[in-house]
Amino acid sequence: MDSQIEFNSINDPEDDRRLGEILAQAFHASPDYWSDYRDRVGVENFRVLRRGGSILGGLAIYNMGQWWCGNAVPMAGVAAVGISPENRGTGVALELMTRTLQELYDREIPLSALYPAVQRLYRKVGYERAGTYCQWEVPLASLLGRDPAGVGFAARTLSVQPVDPASEILRDLYRQQACRNNGNLDRHPGIWQNIVQSDSNTVYAYTIGSEGYLIYTQESKQGTSYLSLRDWVATTPSVLRSLLTFLADHRSQIDTVRWFGSIQDPLAFLLPEQTAKIRQLQWWMLRLIRVDLALAQRGYPMGVENELHLSVRDDLLDGNNGNFILSISGGKGEVRRGGRGDLQLDSGGLALLYSGLVDPSQLQRMGLIERNDHAIAAATSIFVGSEPFLMDFF
Repeated sequence: MDSQIEFNSINDPEDDRRLGEILAQAFHASPDYWSDYRDRVGVENFRVLRRGGSILGGLAIYNMGQWWCGNAVPMAGVAAVGISPENRGTGVALELMTRTLQELYDREIPLSALYPAVQRLYRKVGYERAGTYCQWEVPLASLLGRDPAGVGFAARTLSVQPVDPASEILRDLYRQQACRNNGNLDRHPGIWQNIVQSDSNTVYAYTIGSEGYLIYTQESKQGTSYLSLRDWVATTPSVLRSLLTFLADHRSQIDTVRWFGSIQDPLAFLLPEQTAKIRQLQWWMLRLIRVDLALAQRGYPMGVENELHLSVRDDLLDGNNGNFILSISGGKGEVRRGGRGDLQLDSGGLALLYSGLVDPSQLQRMGLIERNDHAIAAATSIFVGSEPFLMDFF
C-alpha cells in the first residue's frame, strides 16, 4: 500500500462536494444527482482516497445481505467506484479497492459483491463472476394464449388491488421470494427507495391476492410504449398467471413489458411462444471477504451430509490463506481450520464455487481448481442450487 495515501470517510462539506464532482463526472451524471444518491446510500458509507489533502477518488458501500440457499449472509455491495480523470491509470483504483477490502475483513463482513465496469481490476483483488442481471422484454399481445399445462392466462380469480409502493406488506412478500433465490439481496433501504420512487414517472403498485405484487412505471421512448417492472413477486402459480393477465390487459395502449429476473425466468417460461427476448445481460461479481464466516453462514441443501477439505489461496487477505474443513449437515455448515486441502483454489475460484454458477467439474476444466475426483464430487453435492441472479442494480 502507498503510505502517502490516506483512506477514510467523508470528513466535511468540502469532501462531500469534491467526491460528488468526481463521481458525477465518472458516471456521466448530472451535477444534482449526487445529493440524492449520497442520502440513499448514507454519507457514512462512502470511502475516499486522498493525497496531500486532495481527494483522488472514492466509492460507496451498501451494507446489506445476500440470500444463499435460504440464509441471508451479510454482504457489502461495492458501488460507484470513481477516480478523478488525472489520477486514472496510476493504480489509485487498485489502492482504493485494496484498502476497502481490508476494512471489510477487519469488520468481519463475510461477502462482497459488485457490478464491474471492467473485470480486470476486480479480478486482481479476488472477485469473480458469480451470477446474472438479466432484463427481459416481451410484446404484451403475445401474453395471450395458454401455458404449457393448457391453462388459459385469462386468470382473474385473484384480487388485484392498488397499494402504497412503500408498504411493508410488499417488503415481507419480497423476502418470502428472495430467500428462495440464490444471489437475491436482503435489500438495503436505499435500494428499496430507488424502487418505489421516480423523479420522472408515476410509480404504480398492486398486490395480487395475498401472495404477490408488482411495482411499475409506464414509459415511452423512441415511439415505443412499455411497462417497466421495477419489482415483482409471484410466490404461487396462480399469482404468476394473474400477473401475466394483468400485464396483458394493458395491451390496448402499451406495446411491451420489461422486467428483471433470471435467465431461467418463470415469466418468460410460461409464455405460449418464445416471444420474450433478453434485452440486457450483465454479470455481477462476488468475493469471499472472510472465508470461514462466508462458508459457515451460507445455507446448504437439506439431506446432504458431507465434508469438503479446502485449500485456499488469497493474495490480498492473508487471514483467508490455508486449509479449511467444511462439514455439512441439516442444511447448515460448520467450518474449522486444518484438513487435507483436497480442493485447491484461489479467491476467484472460491467465489465461483460458493455461488454455484459453475459446476465444480467445469471449474477444474477452467483451471480454477486442481483435479481431485472425490473432492469435486463432494463440492458438487454441497454447492448445488438455483441459478444465482440479481433483480437489483447497485
